[in-house]
Amino acid sequence: AIAVGCVANAAKKVNSQIAGGYLVAQAVRQDLTLSVTGTATLKPADSYNVTTLISGEIENAPFELGDLVDKGDLLFALNSSDAQNNVDRAELSVAQAQIAYQQAKEALNPMASISGTIQELYVHNGDSVNAGAQIAKITSSMDLSIDFLFPYASPTDFYAGQAATVYIGNYDAPVSGTVDSVSNSTSITSNGLSAVSVRVKLANPGAVSDSFTASARIGNYASYGQTPINLGGATIVYAGASGTIQGLNKLAGSTVKQGEPLCTVESADARNRVENARLSLQNAELAASMAADSLDDYNITSQITGTVIEKNFKAGDKVEGMNSGSLAVVYDMSYLKLEMAVDELDIGKVEAGQSVTITADAVEGQTFTGVVDNVSINGTTAGGATSYPVTILIKDYGDLKPGMNVSATIEGDRVPNALCIPVDAVNRGNTVTIPGPGAMNADNTAVADVSKLETREVTLGKSDGDFIEVTGGLEEGDTVLIPNQSSNMMAEMMGM
Repeated sequence: AIAVGCVANAAKKVNSQIAGGYLVAQAVRQDLTLSVTGTATLKPADSYNVTTLISGEIENAPFELGDLVDKGDLLFALNSSDAQNNVDRAELSVAQAQIAYQQAKEALNPMASISGTIQELYVHNGDSVNAGAQIAKITSSMDLSIDFLFPYASPTDFYAGQAATVYIGNYDAPVSGTVDSVSNSTSITSNGLSAVSVRVKLANPGAVSDSFTASARIGNYASYGQTPINLGGATIVYAGASGTIQGLNKLAGSTVKQGEPLCTVESADARNRVENARLSLQNAELAASMAADSLDDYNITSQITGTVIEKNFKAGDKVEGMNSGSLAVVYDMSYLKLEMAVDELDIGKVEAGQSVTITADAVEGQTFTGVVDNVSINGTTAGGATSYPVTILIKDYGDLKPGMNVSATIEGDRVPNALCIPVDAVNRGNTVTIPGPGAMNADNTAVADVSKLETREVTLGKSDGDFIEVTGGLEEGDTVLIPNQSSNMMAEMMGM
C-alpha cells in the first residue's frame, strides 16, 4: 500500500511538472504587419576615389576640401610636356603616312592634278611604261590668250572688245577673237620698230598646244611676225610606278576634274605598295590615338558630381602612379543608401517601393524614412542559410552620415483584423496543441491534465515573425498551448 501510494504521488508530481511546461495563449484578431528588420552601414549615393597611373608633378589642383564639383570638372593637372611631344610626333607620323599612302594610290592610279581638258595623250591601253613616263597633258582652260605686237600703231588705235582675226599655225581658216587689253605705252620689236602690245582672247579651235605660233589682224593693222602660244595652267601627268596601262577611257579633248583617276598602271609591286602604305597609315593613326588618350590621362577629372571629402595632394606635389594611393575622395551626397542582408525565409516579404523605418544609435531620438530600391537575387550562403542583399535609399537623411550603423525595419504587407496566434504555438505539420475537456484548471490559466490535451491541424497564412495568421481550424478566443522549453521537466525526467 505504501508503494502504491508513493507511485501515485510520483505520477501526480510528474503530471504537474508536465502541465507546467505549457504557456497559454488565445487566438485573437489583430492587424498583422509583415515587417523585416536588420542592420547595415550607411554609404553615400556614389563615391569616387581619385587615383592615377601617371607619375609626375601636379601643376594645378583647382579645388578645396568641401567643394562641390560637377562630373567632368578638372581635379588635378599633371605636367604633360613629354606626353605632348609624343602626340606631336605621332601626328607628324600620320601626316607622313597619309602622303605616302596618297602617292602609292596615285602611282597605281595616275590622277588629274588640275581640272581642265586633256590636251595630249602619250599612252594607250596595253602599253608598258616605266615610272616617270608621261601619261597625259592637261590644260586648265580651252581659251587662248595671246599677246601680239602691232608696229606703226598707237595705243589709241585699239580698244577692249574690238574684233580681231587670228591665224594659228597651219590652220587654213582664221579664228575670231576679241581684244582683251591694250598697253598704254609702246614696245620695240626685234628689228627696232616701235609697236603696241595688244592681248587677244579666243576659243581654242582644236588641240592647239604651246608648240603653235600665231599672228593677228585688228582693223587695218597686222601683228609683227609669229607669236608663240603659251597655254596657261598646263600640267603633265606622269606614271608613278612601272606597269601596264589599263582602264584608259579618255581621249584628247576630254574634260577631267582634279583628282579624277585617268587609268591604272597595273603591277603587283604597285598594289603591294598601296597595301603597305595603307597599313602604315592605319598603324600611325592608332599610335596617334593612343598618344592622345595618354595625354588625356594627365588631366584627372571627377567621374561624379559630389562633395570633396578628402584632398591629399596639392599643386607642386609629385605623384608616383598607384604608389601615391588616393589623391582625393568625392562623395555624392544627394542621398544615402544601405545594403541590408535579408534571410531567405523573409525575402519574399520584400519588394521595391516598400517604406523603411531607420534609426541610428549615433542620432538618438530621431527616426528616418527610406524606401526599398532594389532586391537582388544574388544571394550569399553561409552555414546552410542564404541571405539576399536589399538596397535601401534615404533622401531626407538629416544628421545621418556615411559610415554610421543603423537599424532598419522594412514595412511589408498589412493584413487587417487577422486571426492570429503566436508563431511558437505552431508544431510541425501545421498543427497546434489545444486543451480538451477537463485539461485546464478552473480559471483556464494553466494546464491541469496533460493527458487531455489534443492536436488540431490548422491552415496558416502570413506571419510577421512573432504572430502568424490562421485562416482555418481555429475560432477567435480558442486556446492554444505553447511548449515552455525553459520550464519543461520532461527531458530531465527522461534522463533520470
